[in-house]
Amino acid sequence: MTRIYNTIGSLTTLQSLLEENRIYDFKSLEQIIDFRNSYFTSCKQILSHHTDLIEEERIVLGAELKNLEAEIEKNQLEVELSLTGENEEIEKQIDSSVSQTSVNLFQNITGKLKLWNFTRKFKNKENQFDFRIRIKMFHLLETFQKKKKHLNFINSHLDEAVKQSASNALYELDRKKTVIDNLSSLIYGALGEQKVVRELENLPDEYILINDFSISISPPIYFRQEDDYIMSVQIDHVLVSPAGVFLIETKNWSKKSLENLSLRSPVDQIRRTSFVLFLLLNNEMDDYHLQLDIHHWGDKKVPIKNLIVMINTKPQEEFKYVKVLSLSQLPGYIRYFKPIFSNEDTQRIADFLLRINDSKAI
Repeated sequence: MTRIYNTIGSLTTLQSLLEENRIYDFKSLEQIIDFRNSYFTSCKQILSHHTDLIEEERIVLGAELKNLEAEIEKNQLEVELSLTGENEEIEKQIDSSVSQTSVNLFQNITGKLKLWNFTRKFKNKENQFDFRIRIKMFHLLETFQKKKKHLNFINSHLDEAVKQSASNALYELDRKKTVIDNLSSLIYGALGEQKVVRELENLPDEYILINDFSISISPPIYFRQEDDYIMSVQIDHVLVSPAGVFLIETKNWSKKSLENLSLRSPVDQIRRTSFVLFLLLNNEMDDYHLQLDIHHWGDKKVPIKNLIVMINTKPQEEFKYVKVLSLSQLPGYIRYFKPIFSNEDTQRIADFLLRINDSKAI
């Protein structure tokens, strides 16, 4: 079975963008696709769950209101008894003041003032009796009214109560779907790359697959065919085999995408990468020597084959230096080439590419 290194590039980018949007639920591409496919089912499940919660809340509120009614009645009786006791105490003080007579003018005036004061207190307490009961029981009454109001709302507007209860969960579900929908191109790209990996993973053990191969180049390399300098290269897959190195760029494009002039040509992309790797693998750069086993005729050349794998629509045209294949054609095309390297040489090429890929720069 093929030895595989690195996560596919589109999936790495996809996971990074999801985390930037505070989405940490998905550990695989399959989970992301399942989420998209089950979106409407998830909405219904959320509403069903919150319908059950509201029904449970209705039962709980009914029980709580009965308990509050009993508690209010009990507390009201206790408060009434307490206030009645206070009034009776004032009445006794009034009666005592009335019964106390004195010939002393000053004491007589003082006694009348006390009587007036007790009488005023008694009238105030009687006049504010109900108000004072409400003040002493304000918290209980307020709690009762709030719960009763909410129960009435549930009974008369059940659907709206469910929507309000589910609003946060539905909002988060919609937010995730919006983010994922905006990443559709990456999802399709990751799907395509994943299919290529699955096609290649059953090759023999001496095959080594490096996903998401990318390096920066300093100083830039001059690419004469395009009259341009190459500062970096990236390719979806590098397959190292006994027959040489296969550069594989995967495109999960529709026919419309094929005709879109604004999309970068994968042919140009793979040719640039091929040029850089040819220089590196064939000792054309002073600082890099692959050290393959010596052949008595001279230094071995590492052949590089450029492949573009189209998952959906495949163009009819042929292109220089690049072979365009459908997914089903890929394994047979790779197996067609006869081995020219030993297992040791194949491993040495793979180790070299893994080393520069890990360093991300040359």
